[in-house]
Amino acid sequence: MRILLIEDDDALRAVLMPVLEQAGFGCDAAADGATGAALLLQNPYDAVVLDRMLPEMDGLRVLQTVRRAGCRTPVLMLTALGRVEDRVDGLEAGADDYLVKPFDNRELVARLRALCRRPADAVETGPLRFCDLALDAASLCLTGPGGTARLSKNETALFEALLRRGGQLVSRETLFHAVWGAEDFVEEGNLDSYIHFARRRLRAVGSAASICTVRGAGYCLEAEGGR
Repeated sequence: MRILLIEDDDALRAVLMPVLEQAGFGCDAAADGATGAALLLQNPYDAVVLDRMLPEMDGLRVLQTVRRAGCRTPVLMLTALGRVEDRVDGLEAGADDYLVKPFDNRELVARLRALCRRPADAVETGPLRFCDLALDAASLCLTGPGGTARLSKNETALFEALLRRGGQLVSRETLFHAVWGAEDFVEEGNLDSYIHFARRRLRAVGSAASICTVRGAGYCLEAEGGR
């Protein structure tokens, strides 16, 4: 598997490249957004590690540029910005996952492995449906009465877990496993951020469904008026 690392911090790049190579990834690197975008559009990669704050072209612009060009390579965004709104901006621009600095290198490797294997794991014969929603996991699209939203791979995995159990409680553990895999360790707040973003997606497609929090237990995707 080959990874593209787009990071302007020379010291961090020097640390991460051998970490990725020791984990079994081939690794190319770029020190600015424009170079990174060009490499990504010219070469096939299994995943990209993309810093948000970059010279010349920041990470959000890189994402928007390559997604508009049709690039579907999974992107893990690195950010020093910890607010939910900042993370949502990255997901909305086309990132599949994010990792807040500082981070444990083992988590970076685990997240990348999860992103790289997810396309092979997705086997769907048709859209999943619940209430007024339809999820096409193969094309990463969620459709409601108000339109269609393009999802990231992690968002798709989250919605798939919720739609398969529409009207039922889905535990946090189940959702963690669906999105990041059983062996991957992820901060608790990451799931909360994805739920926040999923609720925005439901509003964007005009759905009457809602994601209800069952405190201390998990979440439930409910149709209008309850289960």
